[in-house]
Amino acid sequence: MAPSAQKRSPRNNNGAKRLPGRPRSEQARQAILRSTSRLLQRTGFAELSIEAIAAHAGVGKATVYRWWPHKGALVVDAFASSAEDELHFPDSGSVYKDMSLQMNQFLAILRSRRGRIVSAVIAGGQSDPGLMQAFRERFLLPRRREAYQTLRRGMERGELPRNLDLDLLLDILYGAIYMRFLIRHGQLSEEFIADVCRLVLHGAARNGRHSEHARKRKVAGDNGRPGKGSAVQA
Repeated sequence: MAPSAQKRSPRNNNGAKRLPGRPRSEQARQAILRSTSRLLQRTGFAELSIEAIAAHAGVGKATVYRWWPHKGALVVDAFASSAEDELHFPDSGSVYKDMSLQMNQFLAILRSRRGRIVSAVIAGGQSDPGLMQAFRERFLLPRRREAYQTLRRGMERGELPRNLDLDLLLDILYGAIYMRFLIRHGQLSEEFIADVCRLVLHGAARNGRHSEHARKRKVAGDNGRPGKGSAVQA
């Protein structure tokens, strides 16, 4: 009898050898995230299935559900994982520079093939509350918490007023990006980012100085002199 042919190690759709038995957890998790990102660049969120992701990653559906409760959470985690290292905020000593640099990094991601994932998630989230919740909790809020630290450093350096509404400021800064990305009524460029940062951050700084000046005038009296009840040191 001829010797049996040596069996080839099975491979997944990424071309990597499939490990015998249960794959190591972290290796399988990373394969699932990579496969999700790649498949989403070819198809929309609605057409994407857990079965397709599992087959592409070379794992079973049960392995996927071990980490993610539903497709939306997996899709958002895949995008967030691919963008995490690029979206950290620098600490240059200038709040304007730190915000504009990070916003330009986000712009580069939206211009890349991963921008399709963002548009698919936002579109799908309009009829899928779970998907939008996953986008807020798994992508937006971690970035926003880091942005809070950047803006608070600006407050400590005196670049921004201390009574600033951080959520409102971030909504205006990034809302402008999302608006042009989704509606496409104007060019989304580095120049646009610079204009938005200049208008919003410098405007917030000027408004803070004006509010502080008005507060001091109110304490002193409308004519700039001490008003009634003002304590004046001799």
